[in-house]
Amino acid sequence: MNGYWYGPYAYASYQPFMQHDDHGQEQERMQTVLRLIQEAIAGERHDELFYDYLLSVAPTEQEKQVITGIRNDERKHNSYFRQIYTQLTGQRPRVSEEGETFQKPASYLDGIEQALMGELKAFEKYRVIYKYIPVQYRDTIFEIMTDEMKHASYYNWLYAKNK
Repeated sequence: MNGYWYGPYAYASYQPFMQHDDHGQEQERMQTVLRLIQEAIAGERHDELFYDYLLSVAPTEQEKQVITGIRNDERKHNSYFRQIYTQLTGQRPRVSEEGETFQKPASYLDGIEQALMGELKAFEKYRVIYKYIPVQYRDTIFEIMTDEMKHASYYNWLYAKNK
């Protein structure tokens, strides 16, 4: 039979997914990962600046503590992404932090909503990174992804609390 054997009952007439990856596809995926990591570094830095602003206008100490924890996680993510990029390429990421600005939201509640949507969008991007990154980095990306979901939950709580 011309196919792949899958136990005593079945043969597949196709090549299993990802078993013999085309080198061109592998390079393309790695370029996608590197581009998304650079975007993530810039995004995490922007988020950190944005959260510093939210901290300055948060109405209660409890809310400030929650936002501080999220901001500190974003700093950790920025560091993780920089380390991964450097390990994958042998070069530091080309992302400028000078002169970074963000647009102030119309209100604290608008800022919370914007932060919530940003966390969810980041999660979507990180899923693609997770899918294509070499296996030894997946635990780190998974940690970042779960942090983003935790942050989204906190922002959802803050939004409901202030609505």
